[in-house]
Parts: sequence; structure tokens; C-alpha cells
Amino acid sequence: MTDRAKTQAETRDRIVSATIQLHDEKGVAATSFVDIARHADLGAATVYRHFPSLGSLVAACGAHVWKEMDPPVPERASEIFKDIIDTEDRLQCLVDEVDRFYRRGALRLRAAYADRHLIPELDAFLGAVEAGVAALVREAVKGESLSDAVLQLVIVLMDFPVWTSMQTVAGDDLERRRLVTRLLGCAIRSGR
Repeated sequence: MTDRAKTQAETRDRIVSATIQLHDEKGVAATSFVDIARHADLGAATVYRHFPSLGSLVAACGAHVWKEMDPPVPERASEIFKDIIDTEDRLQCLVDEVDRFYRRGALRLRAAYADRHLIPELDAFLGAVEAGVAALVREAVKGESLSDAVLQLVIVLMDFPVWTSMQTVAGDDLERRRLVTRLLGCAIRSGR
């Protein structure tokens, strides 16, 4: 890599890092290019030169955050449940896996959901997250004869906004995860 290319890559990394920090503090839509430039100790023109649109900057941040959050992806869903046969055990594994992910990404997921309707790249990011969670659900209930409505209900019960609401339920984390597992079991039994 040439010195110029290395400098450009370092500048790009500074911009992405500053942007992620500001998104964490202020939210995605509330963060301006001027805020980012100031936080990265650069000129606004430099930020625009590297990222000519908000969408390109959000996509670059999303790629970094994706690696950091390590969300579930459809390609890995089957390996998570490969040695688990009992439905209740599969549901508990599902709840635990999704809970760990949501805890890792809660701050950034909240920010993304808040501005999803404003920024198409956030909508795409969250769509990919939701597809990964839905793939885990489908794999967890594989072998169950569920109607589409019951399957959708189970997917909705595993959605981030529901998880966020469940954090207000009294009790500790383990108790809440067990409660969600029982709710999923009830939903599945209602569809049999």
C-alpha cells in the first residue's frame, strides 16, 4: 500500500470511528457531517470526499458494527441447534442466543430502530438482522407443524423491540429468558 493510500485509509477509519461514537451518543439522524468532521479533527470537505452521502457513511459504519455485534445469520442457524433434539431445549437455546446478541448490540440497535424510517441503509441493516433472527427461529422450530401465523408470532416474540420491552419485566435475566421460552412454547402448542 502506498503512503497516500495508507493515509486515505487511516482518514476513512477516523471518520468511521468518529461517526460511530457520535451515533452512539446522539443517534444516527441527529449526527451531522460537521459534527463528524469536528469529532474526527478534520474538515467537513474531507468527510464529504470520503463519504459523499449519508447513506455511504451509514453503510460503512454498518459494516464495522456488523462485525462487532456478530448478529445471527441464516447460514449459521443450523449449527447452533445441531445437537439439540428436544423442542423446549431448542427454544431455550434460541432465547439464549438471541438474548446474547441483543445485549451485545442493544445500544446500536436502539439507535438504528429509532431512525430506520429515515435512512434506507439502516432499514437494510435491520432487515438483515431480522432475517438472521428469523432464520434462528425457523431452525429452532424445525420439525414442528406450525401455521404461518404461529411461525410469525414466534418470530415477533423474538424481535428486538419485544426484547427491549421484556427488559422492564421484574426479575433477573435468567428468569426473563425462561419466561420468554415458556411464551414461545405456549405459542407453538397453540398452533398444534
